[in-house]
Amino acid sequence: MFHDHPQRQRGFIMVIAAASLIMAGSATASSFVLMPPPPPLPDAKSYVLMDFQTGQIIAEKKPHLQLPPASLTKLMTAYLAYGALADGTLHWEQRIHVSRVAWHTGGSSMFIQPNLPVTVGQLMHGLIIDSGNDAAVALAQSIAGSRADFVNEMNTTAAKLGLHGTHYGDVDGLPTPGLHTSALDVALISRDLIKKYPKVISISKLRSYRYNHITQRSWNPALFGHPGIDGLKTGHTHAAGYCMDTTAIRHGRRLIAVVMGAPNWRNGVSSVVILLDYGYRFTTDHRVMRAGKVIGTYSDTSLDPDKLSVAIAHNVDVMIPKGEADRLKTQVNYRHVGSEVIRKGEALGEMTASLNNKVLASTPLVATEAAKPAGTIGSLWNRVKQSL
Repeated sequence: MFHDHPQRQRGFIMVIAAASLIMAGSATASSFVLMPPPPPLPDAKSYVLMDFQTGQIIAEKKPHLQLPPASLTKLMTAYLAYGALADGTLHWEQRIHVSRVAWHTGGSSMFIQPNLPVTVGQLMHGLIIDSGNDAAVALAQSIAGSRADFVNEMNTTAAKLGLHGTHYGDVDGLPTPGLHTSALDVALISRDLIKKYPKVISISKLRSYRYNHITQRSWNPALFGHPGIDGLKTGHTHAAGYCMDTTAIRHGRRLIAVVMGAPNWRNGVSSVVILLDYGYRFTTDHRVMRAGKVIGTYSDTSLDPDKLSVAIAHNVDVMIPKGEADRLKTQVNYRHVGSEVIRKGEALGEMTASLNNKVLASTPLVATEAAKPAGTIGSLWNRVKQSL
């Protein structure tokens, strides 16, 4: 697993050995929990390792550092294109007009031409696999009419998604003033892209694509020789260095590893593989409670009925170190409603799940039935019943 990084391997062994000594020599060894060793430190400017199911961060280094994203910019281009496909603005088999502007866009290309037929589906493959700057421009012009208007949509969407460290200046990632993002923002948009439009994986996992009689190898070198990795995007410019946005799935669990500013492709691939291996080796996803499970009763003598069953509104999933599930704690807090009408499904409180005093997840607690004000006589009677 760590063959190319003997120093890190020794570090892992030393941490585990030290923990074993502590456990062997402690009178309270039964209460000692072996935590994962410190996360590996890839040779990059920043990185984030995210658990896909929960969105929790497993490991990070300068996650908010704003850096040039190079072709990771195309994640947002793809996001908006998939949105246009979802709302019917575009169709997969729709033919797209290729402008001279798109044709002459510099950098990586899928080699579209003004008089050569190309569909939206082909452009999406060229965008993600070939990292085609020409494909990005053609899609942007088809969706928004112009590159400038599409860039405005990119920035508006970034704000809506909470990508606070991101600003777009173009649709393809070629160097332009003001173009920047962060490793955390890349992980966030990647997670949202896969959740909303999982079909992106069916494209990003492909190792090559052929268009215009030209077969191009995927620009994602992590796809080769690393089982489980099936996406997502890479980028490189002199200013950005080598950027990797990689996702993998093992035994049904997906992780996202983002590395920005690596010194070369080999180092970038090695870094994301180390991060992914770390996440799968030392952490796991755990379902604390399933949506719809009734977990308690809300009581208020001013209501009719005065006792309401409450249920979990959403699945409560957490990412935790392996072996820590028994240490998870849940806490229920109700809000005071008073003599108001309560609708079925209305939130009456919140349940949190925490580990080592850190809240990892929360969900509303909702009423499983409706209630109405009991009135003066009803409230009095409810109090009498409770005293019996």
